[in-house]
Amino acid sequence: MQCPDGSVGLELGRDRFGRVPLYWQQQQQVLWFSSRLQLLLAGSPVDINAAALHAYTCFSYVPTPLTPAQGIQAVPAGMQQTWQLDETGTLQWAQGRLQEWQEAGDQINDEPTAVRSLQTLLKDSICRQTADLKDEPVGVLLSGGLDSSIVAALLVQLGVRVTAYSLDFGVPEQSELDYARCIADYLNIPLVTVDASAKRIRRAIAPTAAALDLPFGDGVTVPLFLLKQRAAQDTSVIFNGEHGDQLFAGWTNKPLIAAGVYSKLVSNEQSPEDSFYQQYLKTFHRLAGYERHVFQPDFLAQHEFPNPVGWLREALDPQFSTAILHRLRRANLMLKGAQNIQPRATALAFAHGLRVRSPFCDVPLAEWTFRLSNELCLQGSCEKYILKRAVENWLPPEIVWRTKRGMGVPLTLWCFNDLWHDLGIWLNPAVLQDQAHLQPDIATRIVSGSLGGPIQGRRIGECLWLLLMWQAWRKAMLKEADLPHSWNHPFWLPAQLWRRLNQWQNS
Repeated sequence: MQCPDGSVGLELGRDRFGRVPLYWQQQQQVLWFSSRLQLLLAGSPVDINAAALHAYTCFSYVPTPLTPAQGIQAVPAGMQQTWQLDETGTLQWAQGRLQEWQEAGDQINDEPTAVRSLQTLLKDSICRQTADLKDEPVGVLLSGGLDSSIVAALLVQLGVRVTAYSLDFGVPEQSELDYARCIADYLNIPLVTVDASAKRIRRAIAPTAAALDLPFGDGVTVPLFLLKQRAAQDTSVIFNGEHGDQLFAGWTNKPLIAAGVYSKLVSNEQSPEDSFYQQYLKTFHRLAGYERHVFQPDFLAQHEFPNPVGWLREALDPQFSTAILHRLRRANLMLKGAQNIQPRATALAFAHGLRVRSPFCDVPLAEWTFRLSNELCLQGSCEKYILKRAVENWLPPEIVWRTKRGMGVPLTLWCFNDLWHDLGIWLNPAVLQDQAHLQPDIATRIVSGSLGGPIQGRRIGECLWLLLMWQAWRKAMLKEADLPHSWNHPFWLPAQLWRRLNQWQNS
């Protein structure tokens, strides 16, 4: 890159949706960069970044610019970084945001106008993302929800040869398969169901951690690995419905709207904005605030962790969006989307030689959504209202208008049954003690319900899985050998007997 003063520099940028990560490391006057973290880890000792580990336990991913490896940084989504030599020959760098997600001045309030515009934008997006396809078949990851169903419908409208792929967790009461079958039948496309039972999940934990490159503690990671592994047998291009919730203010926004409305009622010790940030932090349902129970005392004494709310401030900054739904959508795009959903989807696709396409990751479409009035996104209790109105003639009404459900990954059920023994291996107390980060008995305390009141039911499985995937990432990326600590297995008894013994000891 030729700089204005005639010097030569390097410029790195990353797209706003965060689809492909970008890492860099400076060693004296040499700058190394890569889209794969493990390429920068190769051949040198790695020190765990304490702040990154703490942030991971709060969010289930490591927020940029941190990475789990000390000395390696990540370029945030939508940012541009420039390096050049100063007059002394020292390498200097600067950072700036390329473009912002922000509320537009001309808000759309007319529903028919919005419906027509949105239909056109959706069709234009799918056309752009299929422009390089000829007659090759494609796959679509069909969850049974609205967003992936829209993508499947648009592909069928274009005449693309589509096969749908859905997960079967083997738990009928949590299954979305009936909805996926309904959509496949309606669109007349084949549906392949992929076994995501606990036995298959056990075998796929380690390869998933290796494929992800970064630690991701969301329970969908391994099931999605299996889904893409199966799809790769038939196609090289896979579509998903990711980012529909982020663009159209779906899922978990109603409690935050209430928090925003009543934030002025907080005590004098906390400002309304800080209260709002804390409410948003709670939507991650992880271990923020439990540091004293999660980390070893020496580790806590050696490190001063930043308040996790600090990672939220820019994304929720009211200077870019004043309407509450626009603020939340900006935050969801920058945090849950660009730092979690998109890089995770890309890594899992690349691991199986797939090209991943996300039609909702379309700049004209995304920028247009910041012109929507709050009422068109959330009407009464109906979330994503305008999206549903725009596609109601493309899909069955029972798909369009049903109440949103998240992907029902039965983590707690798995942890107390098929993964019980494996859990004790991944979170072995002696191993954790040697690593000197996590409390050795953290798994026992979570399972017994003694870590804290809110960590009950499904949250037990989510927290155990969060820590399990961190350990799996360490083993895959740091090439840590198995340690002979099987004698210290915390769950040597079956789950039911272990619970009874624990209750008796604490009575």
